[in-house]
Amino acid sequence: MGRGRVQLKRIENKISRQVTFSKRRTGLLKKAHEISVLCDADVALIVFSTKGKLFEYSTHSSMESILERYERYSYAEKLLIAPEAETLASWTLESSKLKAKIEVLEKNIRHYAGEELDQLNLRDLQNVEQQIETALKRIRTKKNQAMHESISELHKKEKALQERNNSLSKKVLLAIHQSSFERGGISTNSCCILHHDADVDDPPH
Repeated sequence: MGRGRVQLKRIENKISRQVTFSKRRTGLLKKAHEISVLCDADVALIVFSTKGKLFEYSTHSSMESILERYERYSYAEKLLIAPEAETLASWTLESSKLKAKIEVLEKNIRHYAGEELDQLNLRDLQNVEQQIETALKRIRTKKNQAMHESISELHKKEKALQERNNSLSKKVLLAIHQSSFERGGISTNSCCILHHDADVDDPPH
């Protein structure tokens, strides 16, 4: 009589489990190598032990390239076998969700504008009021910030204009002073020349 088929189940004894894992792992890696050599197949094998230790095998192609091929194939296969009805249903559901969100937003905007308030109860009205007050606080804060920035900019411009005005005033005063000095010098020289001419023209006694 042949041996009955052994039922596969977890080995409870820790030592026996580790020994079995070591033997089966070696055999599995050997089989992976054999099928890659005999059948010229690209094989990638990944095994993690109970303690999380990694054991792996890959053919001449690197593990990364084989896994990348697997991901591309899986993604392409999913696209090919995905039922059109399921895709259409998914799009329809997404479209319905977006429409519902848009309706809620439009309704909130009308409430903020003081429209369609009759259908709201006291709690809803309080929520709308609180949201409007929060928005007003933000608006006032932003407005005050903009006003302070504008005032600061005006002060800077005023200071720059004042400095420019002072500079121009100094230049004008300097020009007036130089002009007065030049006119005074010319008059003095003219008097000296006239006085000298008068002395020359007087006849001797």
